[in-house]
Amino acid sequence: MAKLLTNEKENGKHSSGQVSTLATSVYDRIRMDIVSGALKPGKKLRTDELRLRYEAGNSPIREALNRLSSDGFVVREEQRGFSVAAISKVELQELVKTRCWLEETALRQSIENGDSEWEERLVLAHHRLSRVPRLIDPKSAARNAEWDRLHREFHMALIAACGSRLLLGFCEQLHDQSDRYRQLAVAASYPARDPMDEHEAIYLAAIDRDADKAVDLLLNHYQKTAKIIEESDLSFDM
Repeated sequence: MAKLLTNEKENGKHSSGQVSTLATSVYDRIRMDIVSGALKPGKKLRTDELRLRYEAGNSPIREALNRLSSDGFVVREEQRGFSVAAISKVELQELVKTRCWLEETALRQSIENGDSEWEERLVLAHHRLSRVPRLIDPKSAARNAEWDRLHREFHMALIAACGSRLLLGFCEQLHDQSDRYRQLAVAASYPARDPMDEHEAIYLAAIDRDADKAVDLLLNHYQKTAKIIEESDLSFDM
């Protein structure tokens, strides 16, 4: 195990830039663990435990937690510290509604603006996703982290040519917040659908530059996911 950063190192030997770089790394790892469900909703995020888990010092941990709080993945309560944000049906519905609003615009603009480079990126993203199994073991519903990564890449590739860095950033954040619900309910959602058929239809409509059809398919895709999650045995208001 890599040697933990000490407070002395943070205050003396590490510049603010180095601490910021470490904080970004810790932020990415904690965020990934929250989205994947490794850190459950409501879990207390104690600094001493996080230092051991992520092999980082107090300053990067605090900076990462503050950023995650701003992004809505973590909540901070006075005198009680940080914890993983709870989940609820109301929040899920709001996330999906907002995601549909934003990604309709992003997808329409991406289809209108997309050049050959965008098409190549989308073709490659779809091809890679189609070749990887969604679960490592369907019987146990053990999720495949590589599929999750490629799934995210495919959805971001669809809207990559929208022409707005800010819009892409909002869509990316909403994707991760929504995906936390999907991954927490993966055991219930797996037998209920074949998402590759849905991805294939969205992909073909986008490549054919049929914006109306692509948008309709994409929004139905998100709404179907939300319905399956709502009807699952996932414990909400955690």
